[in-house]
Amino acid sequence: MEQLKLHIEQAWENRDLLKEKKYIDIIESLIDYLDRGKLRVAEVKNGTWVVNEWVKKGVVLYFPIRKMETIEAGPLEFHDKIPLKKNYAKLGVRVVPHAVARFGSYIAPDVIMMPSYVNIGAYVDSGTMVDTWATVGSCAQIGRNVHLSGGVGIGGVLEPLQAAPVIIEDNCFIGSRCIVVEGVRIEKEAVLGANVVITGSTKIIDVSGPEPVEYTGRVPERSVVIPGTIPKDFAAGTYHVPCALIIGKRKESTDRKTSLNDALRQYNVAV
Repeated sequence: MEQLKLHIEQAWENRDLLKEKKYIDIIESLIDYLDRGKLRVAEVKNGTWVVNEWVKKGVVLYFPIRKMETIEAGPLEFHDKIPLKKNYAKLGVRVVPHAVARFGSYIAPDVIMMPSYVNIGAYVDSGTMVDTWATVGSCAQIGRNVHLSGGVGIGGVLEPLQAAPVIIEDNCFIGSRCIVVEGVRIEKEAVLGANVVITGSTKIIDVSGPEPVEYTGRVPERSVVIPGTIPKDFAAGTYHVPCALIIGKRKESTDRKTSLNDALRQYNVAV
């Protein structure tokens, strides 16, 4: 892996190397490792998420070495540089038409993909449901037993190249039409109600206690979150802009399914 990293960094600094077969083979090997889950753009090391920046660079370098080609899937036809993922039965993945995942994304056994889209470099762990019209952006990291509800948009990191991918940790529930982008991390067992939008600069405000507590870039574990607004002054006057409100916590004393149902009933969160 150290040799692989070295060559990727060399090609990143000198794009003329992309003409050489040696570097083309190295980049293709990296994408194959990603596709099989042997390598990740981000991973937990010693309890902390670490971004493998060089891996993300390898994903970006994959595009210029690929040529456009026609891809046929039954009566469907595509024209793209990146092939589609295959062999779902062997992988133990349920894929409902017209779900699509690009080669170079890892889909773990027992994942269910309703008509949805998973981009290159993404990692979707076991037991997760990618529901109808949900999209998992390039290099996003989705944990175990996550539910991405209908129309959820998980952002990618290729255009523009950003420092960190979106991370959804284990056992999270992401409600319908939520958008999570710009490297935001949703910590384990959190619940996002319908239409929550969180960017890297969105104010995430815990209003469950006597005083508000503000976060940016992450939702603490087991938080129950709904969309909200806060006032902001502009030249033309004061207007309300979107924020995310933490209104409570999932209970640790109950199992995850019961805890989720309790959270939705107790706080009247739309999903």
